[in-house]
Amino acid sequence: MHENYFKYSPSVWIVPTLLILLMWSVFYIDDSFNLHLTQLGIYPRTFSGLIGVVCSPFLHGNLNHLANNTISLFIFTAALIFFYREVSLKVLFYGVLLSGIITWLIGRESYHIGASGLIYVIFSFIFFKGLMSQYYRLVALSLTIISVYGGMFWYVFPDIENSISWEGHLAGLLTGFVFAVRFKTPDYKKALQYDWQQPNFDPDGDKFLERFDENGNFVNKPIEVEIEEMEETNTSNSEVKIIYTFKEKDSE
Repeated sequence: MHENYFKYSPSVWIVPTLLILLMWSVFYIDDSFNLHLTQLGIYPRTFSGLIGVVCSPFLHGNLNHLANNTISLFIFTAALIFFYREVSLKVLFYGVLLSGIITWLIGRESYHIGASGLIYVIFSFIFFKGLMSQYYRLVALSLTIISVYGGMFWYVFPDIENSISWEGHLAGLLTGFVFAVRFKTPDYKKALQYDWQQPNFDPDGDKFLERFDENGNFVNKPIEVEIEEMEETNTSNSEVKIIYTFKEKDSE
């Protein structure tokens, strides 16, 4: 794992902020000047509709549609950049293209607009990639996303709501899964475990651990000594001289 993994950088919020500012700017210009930019959305199986592959993520039909996509896009993009920094731009750029082309192929004959396709790409990639990595932080991220946003899966099926492009959602979900399989990320390894962390470890035979009490506090274990020789001598002036010789007790 690289040293900079899972560390904050300004790109975590700068990139999603720029995407959102672009979306809101396009909506403001379209609404202010009545440009009807929704006609630049994806219109399936027509040559002119191909322009929507690039333009559709930045086009929205109304303010409510734009506001809902704003929150989700910011959260998912920030998570993508923080946890998958090296492949994040690939997921965003190629996600727009591939999900848009799939929508162009399978969509109904109508204009498909909105950033929801890209949101499904990121959602799908983070969910499936986290499970595939088997790394506890990324698995936890996948489980958190599915617990909070699991309802998104329902909107990849037809007839849930006629005004929603379920084709775009399905295209994004499939694209994210393909990217999770194809894009390589570092092989995350389990943290190093010492002998004393093993479940079958016997602390009684470890001299180092004997220096710690049952509460984990370091204690300076006294050295056991035994008296080897004691000699008493009477001097001419009746003084008593006592000599003690110590040695460390042999370890058993």
